[in-house]
Amino acid sequence: MFISSTAYLPSSYAMYTFAAACAAWWQQKYPLAIFFTALGSLLGWPFAALLGVPIAFDMLYCQKMYKDFIQWSVISAVTVLGPMVAIDSKYFGKLTIAPWNIVKYNVLGGAGPELYGKEPFSFYIVNGFLNFNFVWVLALLSPVVLALSHILVPARNRATLMLPHTLSLAPMFLWLVVFLFQSHKEERFLFPIYPMICLAGAISVDVVQKLIFRLLCLLSTKRIGFIKISPSSHYLDSTAFVMFAAVTICSLIGISRIFSLYKNYHAPLDLTMELNRFPLEGKFPNESQVNVCLGKDWYRFPGSFFLPNTNWNVRFIKSEFDGMLPAPYTESENGTQIIHAHFNDKNEGNSSTLFNINKCHFLLDLDQGKESNLEPNYAKQTEKWKIVKTLPFLKVESSHPFFRAFYIPFLSHKYLEYGNFNLLQSSKVK
Repeated sequence: MFISSTAYLPSSYAMYTFAAACAAWWQQKYPLAIFFTALGSLLGWPFAALLGVPIAFDMLYCQKMYKDFIQWSVISAVTVLGPMVAIDSKYFGKLTIAPWNIVKYNVLGGAGPELYGKEPFSFYIVNGFLNFNFVWVLALLSPVVLALSHILVPARNRATLMLPHTLSLAPMFLWLVVFLFQSHKEERFLFPIYPMICLAGAISVDVVQKLIFRLLCLLSTKRIGFIKISPSSHYLDSTAFVMFAAVTICSLIGISRIFSLYKNYHAPLDLTMELNRFPLEGKFPNESQVNVCLGKDWYRFPGSFFLPNTNWNVRFIKSEFDGMLPAPYTESENGTQIIHAHFNDKNEGNSSTLFNINKCHFLLDLDQGKESNLEPNYAKQTEKWKIVKTLPFLKVESSHPFFRAFYIPFLSHKYLEYGNFNLLQSSKVK
């Protein structure tokens, strides 16, 4: 959850707006539910509109609120889309409808997201467990436990004041059904339903408590063992241990995952922050232009926010990677309107985005014991580079899958191997 809540991504924004939409929907504040759905899908990520389908179903099929649905859909679309199109069109110099461009590229005949990698069907299953452990399992099993509750527990329960569980949780399963069958998969694609995963997991725990209480009541009436349940007692009084066990187990596994992520992958973040000491030591005046270069590890760069100031520039040098690299806007008054030749919809690299390594002041490079002509071990080039700081970084291929995913004290280090992530400074810089 923390990763999704702090990521500067459209899917994170969609997560927030959908959570707000659900809060409004479950309280029957339908205008707000429509508005937040429109806000997330138009201003954030257009595919998030899929999450609004159950809300539309409730309004149109269950509540027969045809007029309200059309009215507030139009109001929300105009309110959100109008200013957005006006601002985007001004800065891009032409009519720009960003949600339409995204849908057109990914769905309606563009090159498609498959250019950026394909993953097996099991990707989200495994990834969900890594991020939520047994909460994920309980969330996926929520339809099963709800069905058992419906059959075995006499009392009929609702997810909210007005909606049944099946409708309340429908957005999560609708999202999973669609995205599980997409060949291109990324962790961030599930961000919009992260809060609902937690909710579904909590509902499963609650229903399991009711099922256990029902079983205890049946055993009590048959006078089996020492089980005695008062007819007037509440199910939570007798099954609190289930909740405590679930919270304890899931929390411990979650902490283990947090430790694993930090110990195994924190090097790029810490090394980038290390650069902040150089201006403080007066080695680089504030007005100096400083080039921080990355090669094969370009995708591990944590972000320009961690650099000392705007005079420190991220640059990319030649490596085995031949795809399209990020590039800054042109620094001119109409910089946002210039369409560069090095950008394309085929993920093809362009030499104009590459930087001359001889002009680099610093270089971030991971040494995992493998070299090539385009990806040498720069740390060994002592006549050109000096090591400022080195931190361990996990070697995925030679580490045990379980112990690289979860940290077990006094044990994990026996099954893991690390390379050296180096912050190098050019020898030309004194």
